[in-house]
Amino acid sequence: MQIFLARNNVQAGPYTLDQLNIMLTSGEVVLDDLIWHDGLDQWQRVGNLTNNQTYYRPAPIVTADNNDSIINNVTIFPEDSASTTGQDDKAVSLDRLYGKPERPAENAKNSKVDMTTNRQYTPNSNVSLNKSGAKKISDNDKVVGDVVLAPIMSRVLATALNGLLYVLAIFPLVMALTKMDVDYTKFQNIQDMDAAYQYSMTLMESIPSSTLMMSQVMVFGLFALQLVFITLRGQSLGKLITGIRVVDQTTHRLPSFTKLIGMRTLLLFIIYNLLFSFTSFLGFVVIIVHYYMASKSPENIGWHDKLAKTLVVKADSSQLVKKPKVK
Repeated sequence: MQIFLARNNVQAGPYTLDQLNIMLTSGEVVLDDLIWHDGLDQWQRVGNLTNNQTYYRPAPIVTADNNDSIINNVTIFPEDSASTTGQDDKAVSLDRLYGKPERPAENAKNSKVDMTTNRQYTPNSNVSLNKSGAKKISDNDKVVGDVVLAPIMSRVLATALNGLLYVLAIFPLVMALTKMDVDYTKFQNIQDMDAAYQYSMTLMESIPSSTLMMSQVMVFGLFALQLVFITLRGQSLGKLITGIRVVDQTTHRLPSFTKLIGMRTLLLFIIYNLLFSFTSFLGFVVIIVHYYMASKSPENIGWHDKLAKTLVVKADSSQLVKKPKVK
């Protein structure tokens, strides 16, 4: 679908539907702008088609016979249509459309052009119009509204990286335990958890206090750092490295503090600690089930996401911006 926009009798386009929704979300396109595409019999206010929402989901297209007369209803600035270098001189500056200072003339060829001279132009769908730097979309990507879902393997890698960071944090403790004669059978009897706890306390007392303190500082430091990044960016360190983020299923912005910290962090931390305390096998099975559910879901939703009503997507800085209010 080719979509054209107009503001103050100046027009630009065509855009794809994804590009329009990105610009709506970022505020580059406002609800009072005019819009036309195949199937509309006249220019209409953007907000009238989106029900004053910053997301457009068009109805099935009905082809009209008077398309040319429709797009010719918007005028062009005379200086923009001066015919000194052919059709490229009819390009209408996107800066002019959105009321910004004009860019240098040499960049005119890169500007969005007038509808009447650009009907056959197919924009590159991989070029992001979001100034925040949206990720490029490939053929294998799943797109939901204005976000690109994170690949399952990126999520698995992020989880593995978080696990590796935890192992590194407790590495001094692990090295100290390897030098001791540990009776692992004490931890295998689930019915006698008291004995396992008492034995673990005995082991801790046998470890040098400097080693124990170093491990505690590293673990709590890692945990604090994870909380800061999750709260401010919706990303654990693993997700930050892999370029993915947790967003709300509805707004596609950072989830609430309750969802991010309460549901997706602390609750999951408790659940997995209990699972791994009984048996590591059970903990890994639950993780595998989560990613299996996500791989079978159209929106890559596993049980973590169902619990918190979140999505995991490719990170884009626009997701950190509060959704613009409809005036």
